[in-house]
Amino acid sequence: MPAPTLMNWSGGKDSALALYHALRDPRYHVTDLLTSVNAHYQRVSMHGVRVALLEQQAQRIGLPLTTLELPEMPDMADYERLMAATLAPLQARGIRHAVFGDIYLEDLRHYREQQLARVGMEAVFPLWQRSNADLLREYLDLGFRAVVVCVNEKYLDASFCGRELNADFLRDLPPGVDSCGENGEYHSFVFDAPYFSAPIAFEQGEIVRRTYQRPAAASTVCPPAAADAPAAPDPFEPGFWYCDLLPATTPGAP
Repeated sequence: MPAPTLMNWSGGKDSALALYHALRDPRYHVTDLLTSVNAHYQRVSMHGVRVALLEQQAQRIGLPLTTLELPEMPDMADYERLMAATLAPLQARGIRHAVFGDIYLEDLRHYREQQLARVGMEAVFPLWQRSNADLLREYLDLGFRAVVVCVNEKYLDASFCGRELNADFLRDLPPGVDSCGENGEYHSFVFDAPYFSAPIAFEQGEIVRRTYQRPAAASTVCPPAAADAPAAPDPFEPGFWYCDLLPATTPGAP
């Protein structure tokens, strides 16, 4: 019998493709989505996408959404405590597996496996160690569509923010930039997928640059992100460019 399974849903390309494979794996029955959210700004952590659009993704997928509500600059202790509390009711329903969209960051995989093992859960990585070219070809061939909502200016300039993640975007990436954005070069918002009941309509708002003050004990797992958060004093570089997305109010939006 397929095991009840949780999907760690960022709303971006990699989690969307990982969900595609998890839904087709007879060993698992994906029952829920879990997303980390900046509790103050109500935006997806790292991506800066509004919760209203995250909820539309969950509705199009047809799965219930649980949000992990994080403070703006969580340290590791905060993150782990809040994660354990959020997972508890899901575990009580028999969920023992959690799917992630990671591709090849060994340290991150080890961290996820270690933390889940502490609470009796197992991590699943459908995309693990597949080549970038293979993953991106599959993403395009299956008809996924996404818009780039955040870029790290260490790797990409503001002109890449707000573009659709398609063959043209990938062709324009500078040398040395990971085409899947696995090092945090960019983050995306999927607005159409093979398992969506319908595409998500949205409008593009302003593109803004944000920087963040280094916390006393920085989290390497869920750094904060909110497209309308104020730039912090005494920031550390690099900065990040965000494209704010708004639920569509006019016909014909993407």
